[in-house]
Amino acid sequence: MMLAKYVAALLLAGAGSAVAGELEGCLSPEQRRAAIAGRQAIPLGKALRAAKAHLGGEVVRARLCKEGNELVYVLTVLAHDGKVTLATIDGTSGAFIDGR
Repeated sequence: MMLAKYVAALLLAGAGSAVAGELEGCLSPEQRRAAIAGRQAIPLGKALRAAKAHLGGEVVRARLCKEGNELVYVLTVLAHDGKVTLATIDGTSGAFIDGR
């Protein structure tokens, strides 16, 4: 399992520049807490459950980002077979949007 996490970290580091461009609108930890407290976004736990229900695996990174006027959680999921997937979860409803 430790080897799989190490491989995922290397893959993510290599894909960092591709992912960084689409995640520029992500909230800081303080902004994320304020959005959740103000009920503009669901708690992270609900987004994690949605991703796990659709993809399985382990979430290794979670970000709350603005996509247009909407908030979405972008979750990096490491499957048991080592495959890395970016899951997008609606930040207000918790609905699963995409996994690629």
